[in-house]
Amino acid sequence: MPQLSQIRRMEAVSFRSFPATSTVFDGTWAIRLTAGHPSKRLNSVSPLDPSDRLWLEDRIHKAEQRFKSFGRSLVFRLTPLAPKGLTELLAENGWEEFQESIVMLADISKFELSKTIDQVPLKDVGTWIDNFIEMSDYNTDLKPGLAEVIGATEPETGLFVHSNDKGENASVLRCVHDRDLVGVFDLVTHPDFLRQGHGKAVMETALLWAQRKGALSSWLQVVAENKSAISLYNSMGFSELYRYTYWKPPVDSQSHGVLRNAAIAAL
Repeated sequence: MPQLSQIRRMEAVSFRSFPATSTVFDGTWAIRLTAGHPSKRLNSVSPLDPSDRLWLEDRIHKAEQRFKSFGRSLVFRLTPLAPKGLTELLAENGWEEFQESIVMLADISKFELSKTIDQVPLKDVGTWIDNFIEMSDYNTDLKPGLAEVIGATEPETGLFVHSNDKGENASVLRCVHDRDLVGVFDLVTHPDFLRQGHGKAVMETALLWAQRKGALSSWLQVVAENKSAISLYNSMGFSELYRYTYWKPPVDSQSHGVLRNAAIAAL
């Protein structure tokens, strides 16, 4: 397990790389909401200190009300920074863990990328998003929201589109360079060109760009069930740093409140 300080830094970099429209703090709980995009990481509560474990029920209720004002259902995103008492409280009240993701990290300072395709990042955000939508099952109605997220990202963003030998766009990737780190997001390969090395190729192009910008390490987030992506990342030198899970309330919480067991004391 990495040091908590390293996890805190990675969480902060993650928030800057995928900025929410609204971020407020309740103690060390980051409450992130975005009206224009339904992504879980943009609409969830992320506790950032294991010792911040007082008045849990009251704080969950307040978070629920804030989410309702945005038309969202309350979701918790629990990393190793979450207090143990919170996880137990949610589980005992019928909350469901519904997705696990892995944060992976690689030292790219020694990556040999001399034979990598050198490409200038795409400046046209709309064109990049169009390619991303074409290659994925992304909802076209969310295009404005994704454009807003990319436009609001303060660290330098690199948008890459990789083409095959026939000039057909085969894969896309978004990365964010933040000092000595570069985050990799939205890696997608066109369904017609899977297992032909295009995902790795666009990754290497992006990492070459980041190397030249001074990045020493690269990080990414991947759903734990995505074994093929994890295999690719492992082959490139990435390894697991830590995991996080998403939690959602029980179905009947809409009418009875998020917490049903009021007898459980806040820890």
